[in-house]
Amino acid sequence: MSQERNGAVTFAGGAVTLVGPEVKVGDKAPDATLLSNALKDVQLSSYFGRVVLLSVVPSLDTGVCDAQTRRFNEVASQLGNDVVILTISADLPFAQKRWCGATGIDQVETLSDHRAMSFGTAFGTYIKELRLEARAVFVVNQQGVFTYVEYVPEVTQHPNYEAAIEAAKAALKK
Repeated sequence: MSQERNGAVTFAGGAVTLVGPEVKVGDKAPDATLLSNALKDVQLSSYFGRVVLLSVVPSLDTGVCDAQTRRFNEVASQLGNDVVILTISADLPFAQKRWCGATGIDQVETLSDHRAMSFGTAFGTYIKELRLEARAVFVVNQQGVFTYVEYVPEVTQHPNYEAAIEAAKAALKK
């Protein structure tokens, strides 16, 4: 049975329950199985060895999630090939692919957690009441260790983009 954190964040002002542990800077990043837009299983650990910025959103079809993914897409080329940016949501892979095509997102890879919520329960972002991901940003260094963790307290608000970007840059230097 996964840990439940009641009231860990709010969604549109109401407290919700997050399933999974609250990860912290210095923790080893867990693995998770996600779905690519081509409906193939993807192991999160296959990205370890590079700096990984994980942008977690409830749904790409909402304004803040759209803006968050666009913002990280804009900076991806500035971070270089040693940083990979993944956007994780519970959206169906078909919807993710359609959204990326419609918006021209090409520097960020979208992965779906809809099948088993493997990522959400491993990273503590699974909103039990809604079967969505809570908004969060994580940076994992080349050794697979968290160097930045942000669970956005109110899911409908933006994360701290600059802090996450700076954390990704700093992880490259270590």
